[in-house]
Amino acid sequence: MTQKRKSRGRSKGGKGSSGTVQCSNCGRTVPIDKAKKMTSRVSLVEPMLARELRAAGAYIAAPKTIRYYCVSCAVHYGLVKVRAKAERRQDY
Repeated sequence: MTQKRKSRGRSKGGKGSSGTVQCSNCGRTVPIDKAKKMTSRVSLVEPMLARELRAAGAYIAAPKTIRYYCVSCAVHYGLVKVRAKAERRQDY
């Protein structure tokens, strides 16, 4: 059977089965090596107040949030692009 991608859309290689995570948007169960992982920092303080506190020399913590998206949600939100066959083979 033909394959669209060499990696079959995953990054597990030959290690057997991998764990699963739930999509942060739709709740679909996705293999963790296939899911698109997005990390972002969430500010706990308003921007105007944060600017004043930084000027006063305060440290403002911004914890990381990790979100996993299934492929269809990642495409819908523009996190990954649909690429042509020739462009698909390019490594970045």
